[in-house]
Amino acid sequence: MTSSTAVQTAPHNPIAISDAARDYLAELLARQEVEGIGVRVFVTQPGTPRAETCLAYCRPNEEEAGDLKFDLGPFPLYIEANSASFLEEAEVDFSADRMGGQLTIKAPNAKMPKVSADSPLADRINYTLYAEINPGLASHGGEIKLVEVTEDNIAILQFGGGCQGCSAVDLTLKDGVERTLLERIPELKGVRDVTDHTDTSNAYYS
Repeated sequence: MTSSTAVQTAPHNPIAISDAARDYLAELLARQEVEGIGVRVFVTQPGTPRAETCLAYCRPNEEEAGDLKFDLGPFPLYIEANSASFLEEAEVDFSADRMGGQLTIKAPNAKMPKVSADSPLADRINYTLYAEINPGLASHGGEIKLVEVTEDNIAILQFGGGCQGCSAVDLTLKDGVERTLLERIPELKGVRDVTDHTDTSNAYYS
């Protein structure tokens, strides 16, 4: 976590937040009884079919370096810088009902690929996995997801579905996945598999 001095004040808020949603969030935040608490919005695995838009409490000094800050009046809104372009045209609304109500978040661009040579390494890895590698593994009922990228630019991957416990996983990893990733992303130094392949219940080849 970083201090608020690392936060940027941006002129354009990509998220449309309805008055009902703002009032509802303000009420939730007031219950936390933390002065200066706000809301932070970010997208996990942006630009891929697995993208999810997340909204979380953000207490003072919990914002990340580079976050975009917007003053909504009752509370501050923080948007992860890398997620901002994926949150364009996003909408947050609240509908009251007999059970209390429901907060909804619609982000039509969250799953849209928006990668370039300047995009973060994790985004380019995710895009390559889901655009080029996973479609080929789908015929085996398998998939690969990125767990993290290490400081020395090693992609930590996890195999799932028919790829978990598959006897051909080493061949898939070295001759397929690693080669494709290294060709597409020159600064990537290698890949590492952290899957528990002792579980062969779903393996395509056993």
